[in-house]
Amino acid sequence: MAHCVPNSTDSSWSPEAVVGVAAGDAPARVIELPPPPVLVGGEVRIEPEQDVPAAPGWRGWVPARAVAGFLTSFLVHFALVLSLALWLPVKEGGAGPPWLIASPYDAEPLLMSDAALEPSRSDASEHGAGDAVVIEEGFDGPPIRGPAEEPLATVRPPSPQVGMLDRADYFLQTDADVSGALAGRGREARAERVRLGGGTPDSEAAVERGLRWIMAQQRDDGGFSFRRLRGPCRNPGTESSTTAATAMAMLPYLGAGYTHTDGPYQDVVRRGMYYLLRNARQTPHGADLQNGTMYAQGLAAIALCEAHAMTGDPGLRALAEQAVRFILYAQDPKGGGWRYHPGEPGDTTVVGWQLMALKSAQMAGLSVPSPTMIGVRRFLDSVQSEYGAKYGYMDPRPGETTTAVGLLCRMYTGWPREHQSLRRGVAYLDAWGPSEDNMYFNYNATQVMHHFGGEPWERWNPAMRDYLVATQSDQGHEAGSWHFSGGYGDVGGRLYNTAMAVMTLEVYYRYMPLYREQAVADAF
Repeated sequence: MAHCVPNSTDSSWSPEAVVGVAAGDAPARVIELPPPPVLVGGEVRIEPEQDVPAAPGWRGWVPARAVAGFLTSFLVHFALVLSLALWLPVKEGGAGPPWLIASPYDAEPLLMSDAALEPSRSDASEHGAGDAVVIEEGFDGPPIRGPAEEPLATVRPPSPQVGMLDRADYFLQTDADVSGALAGRGREARAERVRLGGGTPDSEAAVERGLRWIMAQQRDDGGFSFRRLRGPCRNPGTESSTTAATAMAMLPYLGAGYTHTDGPYQDVVRRGMYYLLRNARQTPHGADLQNGTMYAQGLAAIALCEAHAMTGDPGLRALAEQAVRFILYAQDPKGGGWRYHPGEPGDTTVVGWQLMALKSAQMAGLSVPSPTMIGVRRFLDSVQSEYGAKYGYMDPRPGETTTAVGLLCRMYTGWPREHQSLRRGVAYLDAWGPSEDNMYFNYNATQVMHHFGGEPWERWNPAMRDYLVATQSDQGHEAGSWHFSGGYGDVGGRLYNTAMAVMTLEVYYRYMPLYREQAVADAF
């Protein structure tokens, strides 16, 4: 792997930590329901009463008194049910499953017009037969709030809930306080984090140029494509998942503090979120946004959870919760990881995106069950080498990209900054330096170094930042974009590389440092 640092050495989440939840907030009320009926073979079974032995001489006849009693009981109960049906109010809007979590919001989300977002026949969906437009039946949830609605800037994200997802008692039990992890994304906070964290006016200008290029790639139906770039742009990708492309395109806007209710890109983000909503498939296991790969599921869940956490929009909560629920279902029950399809033995790259989705879920006030995190730790143990300083793909044979992903996962699953294996892993990244052509490595390694801080970050940051600023295209339709072939660069193409490069330049404010401003001068 080539690196952009001269002379570098080459080598083969607790629920209390929720963004913006003020002290003293009362938890949302949870409705207690009686135990459900027994499910046998997918059907409801009501256990029959025990048979009573027939008396001698019984021949199947029914006494007249018993018939009269039965008819009287039937008529009384029928009249009672009818009177209740006439008395109870009927809620309009169609049938749907009842939500068991009391909503902290009183305002109704804005109803958006489907006609405004009808897909164009010229922008065929890539997952339909013969490249025809295929819109899956959308997830049956409330519509998201449009930009014309008054923004919910003063609405805090909800407190951790117990409902469809179980509560985790120890997720992210580290010395890193993740409360307020998205606090750097506001306008004033963003400028301050850039100043303090090592960004420059040039790096911020590159972010904005990248966002403008991504906006130009949005299709008429609100989605994005890795394979089909608008205008005469080179280097399209080969990955066909449009939910993955759309979610990845949304993340740089959210990272910069731009949502569907605030900022200059409201319409871009709103239409992208609506595309995810319309293409979510409702399953018994939650909202399926894979469109062919669990990469897409993780990316879409991150985008939905972060958008909900940043805006408090209740129209996004149901879909975000169900997208996370599908991730929980898809985990390999034996190895604890995730791969391309639900239940497969995991690989480190897919695990990284799913774990970040679970972290984003907690930022949005959702909960994650403890067994899920135990499984993640079990998977990481199975692919680590040098006691966790390096990581492999599906076994302990280490790679640079998988080491960066594995170390970031360890930060989010409990390792404190003083952990010796984490410190050795950071030393490896420091020695390798940023890559010249692998943005997947750069994105994950930059987060590790930023969270760790200290001298390693001070060496890493200017090299990574200035390299991306220098390599951003300034020619024609490609102006504002990037393309690198390394890692997944050719699979995701120019859209993937641009989104990853922008998010890497947003590192100063995208997530607040896990270990905050702790004493880091003694790191090395």
